[in-house]
Amino acid sequence: MQPDRYFDPDPNQREIARSLYDSIAHLPLVCPHGHVDPRTFADPNYDLGTPTDLLLIPDHYVFRMLYSQGISLERLGIPTIDGTEVETDHRRIWQCFAENFYLFRGTPTGVWLTEELQNVFGVEEKLNGDSAGAIYDHIATQLTKPEFRPRSLFERFNIEVLATTDGAADTLDHHRAIRESGWKGRVVPTFRPDGVINIDKPDWLEQINRLSELAGCEITSVRDLIRVLEERRTYFKSMGATATDHAALTPYTAELSDGEADQILQRALEGTASEHDAARFTGHLLMESARMSIEDGLVMQLHVGSYRNHNRAIFERFGTDKGADIPIAHEFTRSLSALLNKYGNDPRLTLILFTLDESTYSRELAPLAGHYPALRLGPPWWFHDSFNGMRRYRDLVMETAGIYNTVGFNDDTRAFPSIPARHDLARRVDADWLAGLVVRGIVDMADAEDMAQELAYGLARRAYKFDQT
Repeated sequence: MQPDRYFDPDPNQREIARSLYDSIAHLPLVCPHGHVDPRTFADPNYDLGTPTDLLLIPDHYVFRMLYSQGISLERLGIPTIDGTEVETDHRRIWQCFAENFYLFRGTPTGVWLTEELQNVFGVEEKLNGDSAGAIYDHIATQLTKPEFRPRSLFERFNIEVLATTDGAADTLDHHRAIRESGWKGRVVPTFRPDGVINIDKPDWLEQINRLSELAGCEITSVRDLIRVLEERRTYFKSMGATATDHAALTPYTAELSDGEADQILQRALEGTASEHDAARFTGHLLMESARMSIEDGLVMQLHVGSYRNHNRAIFERFGTDKGADIPIAHEFTRSLSALLNKYGNDPRLTLILFTLDESTYSRELAPLAGHYPALRLGPPWWFHDSFNGMRRYRDLVMETAGIYNTVGFNDDTRAFPSIPARHDLARRVDADWLAGLVVRGIVDMADAEDMAQELAYGLARRAYKFDQT
C-alpha cells in the first residue's frame, strides 16, 4: 500500500494532508455504532474461527459482490434458514473468494480487505487464486495465537469504546459477562427497538411476544408498549448504553392519538395491518422515542432509506442482511416536521440522522442540522462509506452545517478486524479534504489541525456522550 494513499497528487496539498494525517493517525478509535457481536468479547478465549468464518461469511459487503457475478451464496457457505446443505469446506470457499478478489479492485471493500490482510495479519502478497492456500494457512496460524484473540486485538487496535447494536428484548447477558470479567475494554450496548415498533417486519409478532415474556406482561396497548420500552431503555442505560438506534424506510413522523395508535396495534396483532398502518405506527413511535431520549438522555440515531430484502428469493432462503438491501429516494423536511417542531428546539435531545439518499445532503439535511439544536448528521453510511462518498459528503454538508453539526466517523461494521482500516480511510480522506481548504486559503493550518482532531475523535466522543460516562 502506498504511504500517501488517498491524498491529492498536488504536492502542496499532499504535504499538508500528510502532516494532518500524522497528527491524528494514532488517536484512539471511537466506535459508536456497529454490529460486532458482543459475545466476541464475553469469553477471553473466544475463537474467531477460520479465515472464511472471520472475513467472508458474516460480511455482506463481500458476498454481495460475488453474488452479483453469479456465484451462489450456497457456494460461499452462507447458512440457509432451513439448514439445507451449503458448502462447508472453508478452504474451498476461500479459494473461490481469492480467485474472484479482482472484482473488488477500487472498491471500499477491496481497500479495507487489503489493508486488513496486510496490517492486521501480516500478509505480504496479493490475494488471488495462486496465493489463496498460503494466505489461508498464514491467517489460520495467526488466529491460533493469543495476540489474535478478540480482546487482544481490541487493545491492539487502540479502541477506546465500541458500541454494539442490541434488540429491545435482548437480555444483554454477554455485556454483563464482559463487565463482570474485570477486563478493561469498554464495550457498550445500543438500544434498537425496530423489531417491536416496525410492525411490517416479518417477525414482528414473534418479537413482541418475546418482549412481553421478558417484561412479564402482555402488551395489548400502545401505552403497554411504551412503558415496557421505557423500562428496557433504563436497563440498557444501566449496562452502559448511551444511545438508541432506529431504522425506518422513510423519516416520516406523526403524532397519533392513543385510540388511533391502539387500533393500528390491534390490527398488527391480528395480522391485518396495512403498509400505511406500519408507516404511521413507526412515525408515532419515533415521536415517542424522541420524548424518551429527552427524559433519559440517550442519544437517538435514525437510519433511513434502505429498501430491505429486495431480493425475495434470497430473503426467503437465507434471511435478512444478505446484501439485497437497496437505497431509495426520500424526503426529510416535511417528514420530520412533526418531530422537529415538537422536540427539535430542545438541547436535551440529540438526534443523529443517517441517509442512503445523497441528494438530500445539501438540499435538506445540512440546512436542517444547521438550524435545529437537537439535530446532528451521521457520517456517510453503508453504500457511501467510501473515499468518494466521504468527499461528496464533506463538500455538500460543510458550507451549510459546518463540521460541528456532524458526529465524526463510525465504522458500522460486523467485520471486527476491518475496524482499523475503516477508520484509517476516514482519517486520510478528512486530512486530504482539510488540506484542500488550507491550500485554497479557506482555513489556516491551526484551524485545520483542530478540525482534524475533532473529525477523528472529538465529535464522536461528545455526540454520543462517551465523555460524560
